[in-house]
Amino acid sequence: MNRAARRRPALATTALALLGALSLTACTGGPVPATGKARAADPASRPDLKPFYGQRLQWTDCATDGYECARLTVPLDYARPGNGRTFVLPVARAAATGPARRIGSLVYNPGGPGAGGASSLEEGMDEAFGAAVRARFDIVSFDPRGVGGSVPALTCEPAEAEAEAEETSEDFSDAVAPLYPRTEAARSAAASGARTAAEDCEEHSGPILRHVGTEDAARDLDVLRAALGERELTYLGWSYGTSLGTSYAEQFPRRVRAMVMDGAIDPSLDWRQRVISQSAGFRRSVDDYAEQCAEIAGDSCPGANPQEIRALIERLYQRAEREPLPVAEDSTYAEYGGMDATAVLDAVSMAMYTPEDQWEPLSEALREADQGDATKLGALDDEVETEDPGTAEEEQEEQEEDEIPEPPADNGDAALTAVNCLDVPHPRSLRPYWAALAPADQAAGVYGTAGVTADLTCRDWPSGGRRPHRVDADGVAPVLVVGTTGDPATPYEESVSLAEQFPEGMLLTYEGLGHTAYGRGDTCVTAQVDAYLVKRERVRPGATC
Repeated sequence: MNRAARRRPALATTALALLGALSLTACTGGPVPATGKARAADPASRPDLKPFYGQRLQWTDCATDGYECARLTVPLDYARPGNGRTFVLPVARAAATGPARRIGSLVYNPGGPGAGGASSLEEGMDEAFGAAVRARFDIVSFDPRGVGGSVPALTCEPAEAEAEAEETSEDFSDAVAPLYPRTEAARSAAASGARTAAEDCEEHSGPILRHVGTEDAARDLDVLRAALGERELTYLGWSYGTSLGTSYAEQFPRRVRAMVMDGAIDPSLDWRQRVISQSAGFRRSVDDYAEQCAEIAGDSCPGANPQEIRALIERLYQRAEREPLPVAEDSTYAEYGGMDATAVLDAVSMAMYTPEDQWEPLSEALREADQGDATKLGALDDEVETEDPGTAEEEQEEQEEDEIPEPPADNGDAALTAVNCLDVPHPRSLRPYWAALAPADQAAGVYGTAGVTADLTCRDWPSGGRRPHRVDADGVAPVLVVGTTGDPATPYEESVSLAEQFPEGMLLTYEGLGHTAYGRGDTCVTAQVDAYLVKRERVRPGATC
């Protein structure tokens, strides 16, 4: 899915392999055999993986008070784990507040793909969990391979000198992309831009691109489980984290103690079905915004009624397709000549994640953009850059060959594209993309057509081994799926489907707006999820909050 599934402000506000020496010690967490149909032998029993499974995490104080940090080493290529090439992943934990009754570690993934778990924890993500869970578990997260403080990390951005050269040779004001490329010229430009993006990633991160998919990240999660000393995994995944959890459950079904999937992604959908599902979710959420703006954002709404709000948004899209919307000189979009239609659509879409926090500033930004100044609209997605608390620089100094460009402070966009393209097979020919435009337009309007063109980058991407499929996790413990009826990024229907696919899967429905449910303050959701995680209490069929 080509839009980031990030955590909401209320919670935390959402390239070449190293040749490094392993410093691995005594084994923790014994192997648990998987008994599903035609399953591979337990990886922990493989001699070439035992050094990784035998790690003991060396915890030290993080840069942020109250948290502990460590680093986990995993093989770059699980097919050849002994070749010396590795990823070194940041790990962070918040200790259980009730150590006398501690159950163990609870590992979470905040979403993405491309969100760093270790950094999100240091930013206070543990507060998203209920008090009962924080008392009984150490809350743990990690940066997945290629993401954030991972060494090596993905980068698709040209080096500074290259970027400057490109900027001097391009006139960004002439590069306005339509949300629905109807003409041959528009489609050719869209395909060319996507090819360039893929080539940039291949040039700067080529040697690791084939090794950052979800299946490998799930294997890393099992290495982390062993390094934490846990025989079974207790896990919570938000959004993309549900894909990671599903992959783990399929590969290691007997190692799951409890697993919560909040804002689920259905693994049975192909690339086109995924685009239409998510794009329709965003379209519905923007309609919800128009209908319920006054209720949540009050007098700041940019129209007197839903019709006026829809008309304003459509007017901005049309203007931005003709010419980028003006912004102030200090805006992120100033160097591009303003906000084009895709940038406007992205800003509106991202504001659907947490209505309680984002609809009021969105309303003010839309009003000002309609009056000729899109600066606030362009700033909606701005995030504060922080120093990487890890030791990536020290790890990179150990590199013995093949220097790689230093990744940006936030490589979430690169990781988002890399993981999505690797996980979901995409056509190599252009014809299927153009054929998908009309159905996407019918199902989701410009949100659908923009989603199709965004997926063009994957046409020129390395192929992964995953295929659309229904969950195969025989023997897994009952899994709890939480679905939000008004979720823009992971539509409720996908949560219903995932719960049905898991053996003994349970569905908890949250009737509300915004992306995901747990951690947003609803006491009903908190109580039921916490009871499941702590006591493994089952959620009754039809449970709704």
